[in-house]
Amino acid sequence: MSAAANPARGEASVRIGGEALRLRPSFAALVAAEEELGPLFALVERAAAGELRLGELAALFWHCLADGPGGLTRERFGEALAEAGLAALTPALRVLLKQILQGR
Repeated sequence: MSAAANPARGEASVRIGGEALRLRPSFAALVAAEEELGPLFALVERAAAGELRLGELAALFWHCLADGPGGLTRERFGEALAEAGLAALTPALRVLLKQILQGR
């Protein structure tokens, strides 16, 4: 199981399959997300406009995943996010977007 998210480090948690997973928007994680998704500022703008796609959210969360359960694949992670629903994912997304805009 992941350690608890540390808000002082800009971390968030998301509950997947009954387990809380820690998301850490480190520089390396955000660079990897940007490589896949394009500029992060544009990602934030899409989110603010209600145009963020589930695949983009899943990619951002995947790159920020600090330590997941052994054997968790990206495909299964994405499916679990869809099962959790957007309402459950929104608080973690807010934390990550805030970190992208404000930093620590």
